[in-house]
Amino acid sequence: MSRNNSSDLAKEEQRLAYKLLIPAFLILIIIAIYPLGQVFYSSFTDREFASSKETSFIGLQNYDKLLSLTIKKLPAEIDEETGQKIINPDTGKVEYENPIRVLPRKPYLYRPLQEFNLFGNRYVIGSADTDFIKSLYNTLVFTIVSVLLETILGLGIALVVNSEFKGRGMMRAVMLVPWAVITVVSARMWEWMFEPSRIGLFNMLFEKIGLTEGNTAFLSMSEYQLPSLIAVDVWKTTPFMALLILAGLQLIPNELYEAAEVDGANKVKQFFNITLPLLKPSLAVALIFRTLDALRVFDVFQVMLAQKRYSMASYNYFQLISGRNMGMASAIGVIIFILIFVFALLYIKVLGVETE
Repeated sequence: MSRNNSSDLAKEEQRLAYKLLIPAFLILIIIAIYPLGQVFYSSFTDREFASSKETSFIGLQNYDKLLSLTIKKLPAEIDEETGQKIINPDTGKVEYENPIRVLPRKPYLYRPLQEFNLFGNRYVIGSADTDFIKSLYNTLVFTIVSVLLETILGLGIALVVNSEFKGRGMMRAVMLVPWAVITVVSARMWEWMFEPSRIGLFNMLFEKIGLTEGNTAFLSMSEYQLPSLIAVDVWKTTPFMALLILAGLQLIPNELYEAAEVDGANKVKQFFNITLPLLKPSLAVALIFRTLDALRVFDVFQVMLAQKRYSMASYNYFQLISGRNMGMASAIGVIIFILIFVFALLYIKVLGVETE
């Protein structure tokens, strides 16, 4: 076959491939791109959910309100008679003005988010929407910690299950049980185990070993809420990470390990020089999938904490259903989308998947 005929055949195959992809592109536009475009557009409006109110275009106002932060210095309270700073007699510390009086009220009413001391001065961080900023913090902490723990534990489980031992098939089936349990069901199970009395499994165990008195309110005390939710997610989703990583491990040829053993490389060197580099694409896929799920986490927060503590997705639900603010909810959805996109790019860049 001549070179020209071969080139014509390649071009014809390319045109055929494009034609075969047209139905898939049309379906993608209908079920994904068009709804996503609608969400982007709604985020620039004041549209209300289930309302006949006329929708107006308000530009970036929703984003401005969600992301507006300010830092203000808190002046010390002054005694009107003496002109001196007021000292709290119980603590011996200077009393400061109420943050509400210091924070701006226009164009939005700013609420105190966090107070801190710096170089002998007292400052307050204010936000136009403190619930959203807190939900953003909750989601990022939940995502980073849970995905990190699931990756480490999943890698360990995958390495064990990938080795030769009796009952390996049974072990692979058993490890998937937590992942197979519906999230709402697992959340309810753990909610019972976190009961703030000796009825709860953890309070009963901690009391027996002397760590607590058996009355810790894991889901009511703010310092325990996020760790509790992370524990639930790690228990449920680590098998999923292990499964994806196991698939990557089985693609690595055994000949590489045999050659490394001949060269005198121990198991640690084999892991860092063979396993980890060749596992990067599989790790990137696993991290992207898990991070995508974690950034849009809704069910665990909603079932176990409801309105006591929000994730971005549960706050989105609150804005849409309870507040009927569809424009604001759309803006939150866009921010979640952008965060997922940024995390995906970071994983691909850091793990060097584009060079594989």
